[in-house]
Amino acid sequence: MSDKIRLGILRLTDAAPVVVADEQEIFKGHGVNVEVSVEPSWANIADKLGYGLLDAAVMLPPLALACVLGLRGRKTDLVVPMSLSSNGNALTLAKKWRGDFETGGIRGLTGRAKLRLAVVHAFSTHDLLLRYWLDANGVNPETEVEIMALAPNEMVGSLAAGAIDGYCAGAPWGAVAANSGLGFTAIKTDEIWQNHPEKCLAVRSDFAAGDPTLVRSLLAALREACAYCATPARRPSLAAMMADREYLDLPAALIESSLAPEAGGPVFNLNYPSPSHASWFAIQMLRWNKVQEDVLGAARTLYRPDMFLAAGGKKPFEAEEVFCDRKT
Repeated sequence: MSDKIRLGILRLTDAAPVVVADEQEIFKGHGVNVEVSVEPSWANIADKLGYGLLDAAVMLPPLALACVLGLRGRKTDLVVPMSLSSNGNALTLAKKWRGDFETGGIRGLTGRAKLRLAVVHAFSTHDLLLRYWLDANGVNPETEVEIMALAPNEMVGSLAAGAIDGYCAGAPWGAVAANSGLGFTAIKTDEIWQNHPEKCLAVRSDFAAGDPTLVRSLLAALREACAYCATPARRPSLAAMMADREYLDLPAALIESSLAPEAGGPVFNLNYPSPSHASWFAIQMLRWNKVQEDVLGAARTLYRPDMFLAAGGKKPFEAEEVFCDRKT
């Protein structure tokens, strides 16, 4: 087993813990040799994990479940030993719909037009949270809107071209559309489920089993990096790192504003991989007929809080999970 970890990320603000751990030599300080691979899409991440070209990746929990079940591409045994971020997404709508939305909410708007909305992947937190919110507001996500998948960095251009009416994506892509006058934020996903789990660390099961000590060191490094990202005073330096052409290639000021949790930005210090979170995603996948298999069983084996605790992580107080019945 190689002592190098090939770790995939996308150009998203909540990839920050990996960027920080690499740029600030936190990986090195924990004795971990990590090769960060910036990928163009979630499909690339999933395929490279499936064929062993990546050992681990910043991942969408529903996509990790889909990979384990063989629902897209090659069936891949994965484990999720850590959550990396919470919150951080928003539904952005084209500016032409602002008046209708402010007058009648999403129910009133969809009564006037069949919206074409993009999410980052068919198996994503964005898709499931969007469907949950639409249904809670009396909109059937199967028949009254069209939901399609687009890579996050293609969404602003698609909105500008009129190819879509809106999109649900992670920071900073909502802010990019708002700042350019192309769209507005209809709702942030933390208003749908406060502190919802967003990105996780997914590791190939064979890699995790082959060198548990190395994986524990990786988790310790990422917990330290998450603490760095969660420190408000470090947001300017974090934004400067993420602004680099290799990562987001966007103005640091825009990235810094998208990092503020009080404005719906990602939260980085809720790292315990709770099996109840995996179960919620599994139930929603069943609800919307995305899977016909024992997805609950797969969810229970995918999430591995025992690995997180073995690496020095702590189990938090299990507060009640609150969902939003917001009618806007």
